[in-house]
Amino acid sequence: MNRGDTETRRKLIHEDLTEQIIGAAIEVHRILGPGLLESAYEECLCRELNLRRLSFQRQVEVPVEYKGVKLDCGYRIDLLVEDRVVVELKCVDRVLPVIEAQLLTYMRMLNIESD
Repeated sequence: MNRGDTETRRKLIHEDLTEQIIGAAIEVHRILGPGLLESAYEECLCRELNLRRLSFQRQVEVPVEYKGVKLDCGYRIDLLVEDRVVVELKCVDRVLPVIEAQLLTYMRMLNIESD
């Protein structure tokens, strides 16, 4: 079977919410097009999420816990939508493994499910 088949595709944890977020991001990209800074896309995506009545937090601190102490190392996620989905905006041609690792680390530090 083809990996893209609906039957074989892995189910997302928050599929409905994820679809809404992706739809909002596509709308922003459709209107703005490529080539802007991440900060511009973030601002417009926040506006679009508001229009869709989705709650979110911007630039959420991600503390590093070391030997029982939470330390502020300057890590921040771009958006946390509905307290369940981490959104990291990247203006890149492709997602590199280091970006995936960063996202998974943030999710682990915030105790957000990854599968």
